[in-house]
Amino acid sequence: MTASNEAASGTTVSHPISSGPAVTDRIDKSIDIAAPPERVFALVSEPGWFINDGEYRAHEIDRDGDVSLVHDPVHGDFGILTVALEAPRLVVFRWVGEGAGSTLLEFSVEANDGGSRLRVVETGFASLPGSDADRRAAFEGNSQGWDIELEVARAVCENAA
Repeated sequence: MTASNEAASGTTVSHPISSGPAVTDRIDKSIDIAAPPERVFALVSEPGWFINDGEYRAHEIDRDGDVSLVHDPVHGDFGILTVALEAPRLVVFRWVGEGAGSTLLEFSVEANDGGSRLRVVETGFASLPGSDADRRAAFEGNSQGWDIELEVARAVCENAA
């Protein structure tokens, strides 16, 4: 069974509904952006663009092959593996590092009515370390966070020259 909700902001969420104690494993959200796909892809292909507090900020990024160490002045350092990069439509990242757990982040961009639709799918919550309550909290926090981050992406891409 799948639940789907559409918020006034244009974001959608779809995820399996659990009938028992199992942890939901998939966040699937999208947003329409009045900007060309190439501009949206330029943002979402930057490792860690989504590490912020509701306002985009540039990060120092050290790269070693497909692994990036993203330095955020507020939240610290994050290891991110680039799994796939297919400009200008798909980028896939995986969190890496000690104790971070590992969810997979897929960003896809498609042309849509003179602009773009950005979709994020995050999976892997059921395999995170910790209790079911910890995994549910991670899922809920990230689900709420993607609402914010998709709005950040829209603002950055629509306001770019």
